[in-house]
Amino acid sequence: MKKLLLGNEAIARGVYEAGVGVATAYPGTPSTEITECIAQYDEIFAEWAPNEKVALEVAIGASVAGARSCCSMKHVGLNVAADPLFTASYTGVNGGLVLFVADDPGMHSSQNEQDTRIIARGAKVPVLEPSDSRECKEFTKIAFEISEEFDTPVIVRLSTRVSHSRGLVELNDRINYELKPYVKNPAKYVMMPGYAKRRHPLVEERMKKLREYSNNSGLNRIEWGDKKIGIITSGISYQYSKEVFPDASFLKLGMVHPLPEGLIRDFAKEVETLYVIEELEPFIENQCLKMEIKVIGKELLPVIGEYSAGLIKERLLGIKEEKLNNLNEDVPARPPVLCPGCPHRGTYYVLKKLKLNVMGDIGCYTLGAIAPLESVDTTVCMGASIGMAHGMEKARGTDAARKTVAVIGDSTFIHSGITGLIDIVYNKGTSTVIILDNSITGMTGHQDNPTTGYTIKGEPTKQVDLEKLCQAIGIERVRICDPFDLSEFEKVVREEIAAEEPSVIIAQRPCALLKYVKHGKPLTINSDKCTTCRMCMRLGCPAIVDKGGHIEINSALCVGCNLCTKVCRFNAIEKAGGVE
Repeated sequence: MKKLLLGNEAIARGVYEAGVGVATAYPGTPSTEITECIAQYDEIFAEWAPNEKVALEVAIGASVAGARSCCSMKHVGLNVAADPLFTASYTGVNGGLVLFVADDPGMHSSQNEQDTRIIARGAKVPVLEPSDSRECKEFTKIAFEISEEFDTPVIVRLSTRVSHSRGLVELNDRINYELKPYVKNPAKYVMMPGYAKRRHPLVEERMKKLREYSNNSGLNRIEWGDKKIGIITSGISYQYSKEVFPDASFLKLGMVHPLPEGLIRDFAKEVETLYVIEELEPFIENQCLKMEIKVIGKELLPVIGEYSAGLIKERLLGIKEEKLNNLNEDVPARPPVLCPGCPHRGTYYVLKKLKLNVMGDIGCYTLGAIAPLESVDTTVCMGASIGMAHGMEKARGTDAARKTVAVIGDSTFIHSGITGLIDIVYNKGTSTVIILDNSITGMTGHQDNPTTGYTIKGEPTKQVDLEKLCQAIGIERVRICDPFDLSEFEKVVREEIAAEEPSVIIAQRPCALLKYVKHGKPLTINSDKCTTCRMCMRLGCPAIVDKGGHIEINSALCVGCNLCTKVCRFNAIEKAGGVE
């Protein structure tokens, strides 16, 4: 049977068919759906871990125990998981261990562009790169075979377009994978220096064998066409290149590390002009140049952003495609914005009013940096806000702490904020941390986390109590407040930033998009009372529209959260149909 699947869904199907027993992840676009789909198979234990490092460590433990296991994350998540990855490369595996890492060229939902192949090369682990949904499933199964044959973790590298494009996939039965025996073997699994020194030569020997495998594997194939043009490519770039050069000869790489050097040399000898087409870093190109093979690549193609068939055609052939539906007028910009009813809007309104320095973090609430809220000063990585607030104080003195707060989501706090808070307490800081507790992992699509009380399969479990957790760390001032109670929230913030000891404010209000959140009737502007002072516009709610001469509320967007009524001094904002 064939089925139309997203690349991420096809990965999940491949995991199922490969007989995997344990699947772990921390959600991150564009990889999130992999584990969400895996969780639908009862035969597989699946979990959302607190962060990617823990997720990989769980998968490594399952592998050592003899099960096939996998771990999914986005590219920046691999940074978090790098510590166990680099050492797991030395220990090797027992049951097959595969990491699914989704890069995000174009930064659709990420703070940087990063090439997973670079980290894999440093860690000395092989990388497979599918170019469509069918290959996503098949490469997944092959990855587990490679992992066990060569005693290594394997990375399957995805990208946004492969993860989120659909294709026909042949569905097969799940294999009956028997747990491999677990035998104590400290020399293999205990990486203290004495044992690690013995393992490193085995890693180098393994890479040598993998190079031979890459040269002979069907994962890498030559598609002969017109030999005037030869193209070496992989992943989604293969699809774009085939569209632009349908008659050219292709070396289509499915295993991108280690590269098949012999196959590359053989291919290069047969073609007149050789292009390397790859998104992000010149990973393949640099290897070709090192082999003294003349190729055309990044001197014409960018290292920034996503590729497309149009971009390749313009850069390599000089043909600029005429845009369809070419509008005479510019289309209005639609920047991302906090949703109507978003609990973070009240927090940022108050922080801007108080003119505080706000160390931001990764999540929906990063949007507090843009107009008109314009509160967030910095955003670096998951959990960085707390450490940066502490650093601001230590660099500029305690007066800076009176003017600075860190904001961090509940899921992000669990991910990597706890240690930063410990650092503040241990090193005698006085910073104020605001945990934006919206009861869910919001940015990646409402995944449960340790603070929600439910597992990935929706099963009830122990719920982390943020107040008790902060108190256990040593925070004696913990306040819980609804950020939509603007006057009370402002009072609490003023008190806590004035305190000469560390404090935590838990801004507690559920995400407006959660199914159980009940909204009120839409609001409307009473034109007889409205003075067009535009105070309501400072909230940045997309339902409130400035029409120039007057203000309107779009009833199709308004969720009746009533936040705007708290800032209107003239009581001009009412329930639709009149005051109740």
